[in-house]
Amino acid sequence: QVQLVESGGGAVQTGGSLTLSCAASGFTFSNYWMYWVRQGRGEGLEWVSVINTGGGRTYYRESVEGRFTISRDNAKNTTTLQMNNLRSEDTAVYYCAKARRPLINALDYSSRGQGTQVIVSS
Repeated sequence: QVQLVESGGGAVQTGGSLTLSCAASGFTFSNYWMYWVRQGRGEGLEWVSVINTGGGRTYYRESVEGRFTISRDNAKNTTTLQMNNLRSEDTAVYYCAKARRPLINALDYSSRGQGTQVIVSS
């Protein structure tokens, strides 16, 4: 069955960096676009970024553009979200998700991991 396991979250100060990883199994990873999404406390799921199957096309929500970088390694079945210059508003649980449809600024996914907590404090 599909399994997505995120790691790399933690607590950092404003301006700090974190690298989130997602290990995928149970499906042909290289055939699917992958999302990173987040959910702040008391808020809904928010689209953060998406990457195409080959890794050459990436898209970001405006507020993270230039600070976050999504990538993937199809040989290792992993996707990564490098987050730099973190802000307090980036505090959320971050999830990777297997796309059903590759959308920009919207979500249509078939599976999502358990998430990893990111806390950014000043």
